[in-house]
Amino acid sequence: MSYPTNYRYTKQHEWIEVNGTGVGLVGITDFAQKQVGDVVYVGLPKVGGTFKSGQELATIESTKAVFEVFAPVSCEVLEVNTSLESSPEKVNGDPHGAAWFAKVRILDTAELASLMDEAAYEAFCPECKS
Repeated sequence: MSYPTNYRYTKQHEWIEVNGTGVGLVGITDFAQKQVGDVVYVGLPKVGGTFKSGQELATIESTKAVFEVFAPVSCEVLEVNTSLESSPEKVNGDPHGAAWFAKVRILDTAELASLMDEAAYEAFCPECKS
């Protein structure tokens, strides 16, 4: 899989799209969705909620178990992807596109420096590249 170059990644396989405006989208990687299995439910955060880096932002329920999605950076939720409520399977079909979880305002842009770019993520997780 070729990962988008404007994304930054966590060691827990979350991504944040960084577009230079201080606002980004948060989701999970293709590798993560494969590990989760068939997604049957997504628990989204509340709009207006604030989260510290590493704090639980959302949950994913699959046929295997319940998984946590962590905030990659400290952020405020501006919008959630409500389409995942009725179509949670989008997480399996398009984890780097239509299946974003939340649009967030990045509260501390310095935290982005602790995240991995595409090359660092693929070096960290060689099995993530397919």
